[in-house]
This record gives sequence, C-alpha cells and structure tokens, in this order.
Amino acid sequence: MIETREVGAFLGEEHEARATHFAESAARLLSAAPSHDDEEARSRAVELARSLGSDGWFGPIGEADWRGCCLARERLAYHSPLADNVFAIQGLCATPISLAGSVEARERWIDALISGRAVGGFAMTEPDAGSDVSALATRAEAHEDGWVLNGRKTLISNAGIADVYVVFASTDPEAGTRGISAFVVPADTPGLRFAGAQVLSAPHPLGDLALEDCRVGGEALLGNLGEGFKIGMSTLDRLRATVGAAACGMAARAADEAIRHARAREQFGKPLAEQQLVQEKIARMSTELTAARLLVYRAAWEKDRGAERITLEAAMAKSYATEAAQRIVDDAVQILGGRGVLRDHPVDHLYRSVRALRIYEGATEIQHLIIAGQVLKRAAEAEA
Repeated sequence: MIETREVGAFLGEEHEARATHFAESAARLLSAAPSHDDEEARSRAVELARSLGSDGWFGPIGEADWRGCCLARERLAYHSPLADNVFAIQGLCATPISLAGSVEARERWIDALISGRAVGGFAMTEPDAGSDVSALATRAEAHEDGWVLNGRKTLISNAGIADVYVVFASTDPEAGTRGISAFVVPADTPGLRFAGAQVLSAPHPLGDLALEDCRVGGEALLGNLGEGFKIGMSTLDRLRATVGAAACGMAARAADEAIRHARAREQFGKPLAEQQLVQEKIARMSTELTAARLLVYRAAWEKDRGAERITLEAAMAKSYATEAAQRIVDDAVQILGGRGVLRDHPVDHLYRSVRALRIYEGATEIQHLIIAGQVLKRAAEAEA
C-alpha cells in the first residue's frame, strides 16, 4: 500500500492532491496485464506515453516538481514497471532540453513530450562506455551550420519507438568529459538508425542506435560546446531520487502481495502470517521500505526547496532504495513460494523488473563512491 502519510513531512497540499489523482488515474489506465513480448511492450509503451501524457502524469517533469515526479513513479511502478519506464525516459529526455535547449528545441519538443504526443529517448551509453562516460566513442564534428554525428549507442530505452533523442557525443576527444557535448536529434534525422532490439527478461523497449553521418543543425546543440557531461550529470542529479521512488513502488506492491498471501495461506495448522520467521521477513520488509521512502522524498524535497545540487542525498536515496527493493521483492517471492515464480504472478514480474534499477542512472557501486566522496569532502571542509 502506498500512503503519503509516511512521507507527509516532505509534501505540500499540492502533492496530496497530485497523489490522489495518480491513484485514481492508475486504477483506470494501468489494469492491463504486464507485457511478456518485446513487440507487445514496444506497442504498449507508445500507448502508455499517449494516455499518461493526456492524463497529466508528465506535468511534474515540465514543472520541475521532483516530489511530484517521485509520487508519479512510485505509483506507476506499483502497477506497471513498463509505465514507470515510460515516465522515466520522458523525464530524461525533456529535462536536459528544458535546462539547456535552444528556443527552437524547447518550442518543438517540451510540450510534445509533456503531453505524450512525442516519445523521448536518452542516448548516452555505448558498448565501451557505461559508468565511464569519458570513454564515449561517438563523435560530433562541426560542419557548415551544424554537426555531423557518427557512433553507436547501446542499451538505450525507447530505442526504435522514440520521436526524439538526447544524444551525447565527443566534440573534443582529448578533453575527456570536458569535451562531451549533447544534441537534440529527432528520430527521423537522416543517418540515425535503429540498429536492433535488445530483449530484457522483463520486456521494455531497449536497443541499439547507429549514427552514420547523422547531420543536425546548430540549434540541436544543448548548452555550450563541451557542456554535455555537465548537462547529463545535472539531469541525473535531478532524476536520480525518482529511481528510488520507482524502487519503492515495486517493493510496496511485492510486500502487499506477500502479506495478502501470508494472511490467507495456512501451513502447519495456522496462517503463514502467524509463523515467526514469516513475521520477521514482514518486519524487515516494512522497515526497509519506510526508510527508503524517507530518503527518497527527503532528496526530492531538498531539490524542490532550491538546493543547487542534491548529489549526496540523491545517491543515498537511489542506492539504498534500489538495494532494499531487491531484498523486499526477493523476500516476497520466498513468502509466496511456488506462486511467486509463476510468470503471470505480479511478484515474478517485479522480480525481473527490479534488478535493472540497481544498474541504470548510476550503479550502486558508483553511488557508494559518490556518497563517500561527498562525506569525505564535507569532513575536510569542516576541519579547514
């Protein structure tokens, strides 16, 4: 069960109203069974972008209301990990365009993304560049009044169904991260090609993109030359806590399914819920979920009240919530027993979906390095 009461200290009246709307909307829009096929998931993702956009789900992205984004992702992930993915990528695409896009880019894409008329993509990862963004091999070279992009992107959500991508490329290979720039690239741009699907165990649109003499105009550049890494990290800094919110939504659904089963299922002459070892799991699940939610909404609250950066808070929220969610979903499978690994059971789908959250937008190990770096920096500053 998702209750705003637990995190109410970090929410305003407008968020309570938003949470109520999301709960009612989710009951109407997200009742379909989860997709088990890649093609079905791709078609469903486009439908979800349209319906979620028209029902106001992407509004918090456009308003830079990060607590609102957390409320949206928590509710979406509870009902449909695929719908949560749609929200996440709309945010990853719209945010950098809003932060640093040209007038032309903002006018063409922001309203289209927020309304769901367009589907977005965020193309940073490459075959040899994941956590190490400085290893980007995609190149962008100045040409006449624009740029020519060449390279390959992999593990890109919404590859093949997006209408527009934010693409990161090196404009100065010798400068490392200071030589990375970001570009707005419409999907129908000549030279940009969907190079094939990559199928996950929990289907959602993922795949390769090829850029082969892909030409874009000068207005496609986000911010200034060489600011791509800064723009990308600023985007992730804003959205990272929302990944934790999605993890909380998945964990809450798994816990609800497990508790419902434990109360109804009898073994050894009494309900599972009266077995002490099952109670121990339920206690741990509930405590970890509450702690995760508090970290998530604390981070979003800090950003909403004007903090320039929430690097430490977001890293703590993302790393703790995603790791806790993995444990909670695993405990739910254990309580459900055989039912928990049947393909059509919600917890089996969650078990396959939750794992990716510990990797994307900064793996847990990277978040731990960020946390340690921030803590040590603050300790040094306090002693100075």
